Amino acid sequence: MLEFLICSLLTIFPDYLVRRYVQGKRVGREINLYSMWFELRYGITACLILTISLITMIFYFHPSTSNVTAVFRTVTIMPESTGRVAEVYVDLNEKVSAGAPLFRLDDSEQRAALETARRRVAEIEAEAIVAQSELASADGLIAQAEGDYLQALNELETQVELNQRNPNIVARREIERLQVAVDGRDGARAASISNKRTLETKIASLLPAQKASAEAALTQAQVELDKTIVRAGTAGVVQQFALRAGDIVNPMIRSAGILVPEQRRIGLIAGFGQIEAQVMKAGMIAEATCIGKPFTIIPMVVTEVQDVIAAGQIRPTDQLVDAQQLASPGTLTAYLEPLYEGQFAGVPPGSSCIANAYTSNHDALHAPGISTPHWLFLHVVDAVGLVHAMILRLQALLLPVQTLVFKGH
Repeated sequence: MLEFLICSLLTIFPDYLVRRYVQGKRVGREINLYSMWFELRYGITACLILTISLITMIFYFHPSTSNVTAVFRTVTIMPESTGRVAEVYVDLNEKVSAGAPLFRLDDSEQRAALETARRRVAEIEAEAIVAQSELASADGLIAQAEGDYLQALNELETQVELNQRNPNIVARREIERLQVAVDGRDGARAASISNKRTLETKIASLLPAQKASAEAALTQAQVELDKTIVRAGTAGVVQQFALRAGDIVNPMIRSAGILVPEQRRIGLIAGFGQIEAQVMKAGMIAEATCIGKPFTIIPMVVTEVQDVIAAGQIRPTDQLVDAQQLASPGTLTAYLEPLYEGQFAGVPPGSSCIANAYTSNHDALHAPGISTPHWLFLHVVDAVGLVHAMILRLQALLLPVQTLVFKGH
């Protein structure tokens, strides 16, 4: 309507002035309801053409959409394992700080596993003390085996020497028996030394490795026990939280609730028409008005334009996708943020809004070598953005009336 009024001032009104003051035709006589088309046909035709062209130019180069939402982030309250709720620490709509406990699951199994891991660590430490005692005992066994070996060896050497002097004094069989005894004592000595080395290896390598594994199992048991207490990952307000002691919580079925962080606001997500894909660019200046904060225009900037349209996404399944299922056109998603700090104050998260984005040709107008028709066209494109800005402000004025009166509030 505003575009038609503006175009009529440039077409129909000058045509009327010519008919009235040049040709002397008056309204109500020569110009009436029945002769209006014949008398003002040039102005009316030009007005229709100019209005359609102006509306097309405005909505293409300065796109508008009512599919705008003030989105915010939420955090799902969910335990890492299934269990029965033993204790609840918070209530619905309660503010919590980061790391505050929300509820606790039954932890009898985890405490038993933790105690088992502690006993295993203590067992290995006691085994290390016993191994140290066995190592001291091994030194005594080695000394004893070496003494027995030397004694047997001396006796063998004595008997061999006597046999060399007089073969009739010592029998050959006695020397062989003593040789066997020496070999046996030598084997016992080697076994004692080997047993000591085994104990040293056990103390130096095996027991520390077993203790490290047991301590890792203890740490894992402590982690599993800590998981039974579900804590807030960030400061915020607990929403949709209705857990009570005795409830079964299963993260695969449903969450325990939602935590709305304090720093929850992301900005505006706007869905523009697909035809605006060549116009919408990051860095464009935009404006928005929201139902939650009426009579207010919020300066925005387009921070990101999603390069895919969600309506065309498919997932691999066991059924072929029919193109008719994708026939519903999607929107071009753009992310808008306030141009100045504090502009979102008073806008409830989740509010529905209306947004305009404005094409700026400032750099193109100052580019060297630009032709005059192109320069004039870009000036017109930038100028008609004012019309769309006026329309948005009219919408901001009429939005409360439209919401409260015409929608049956």
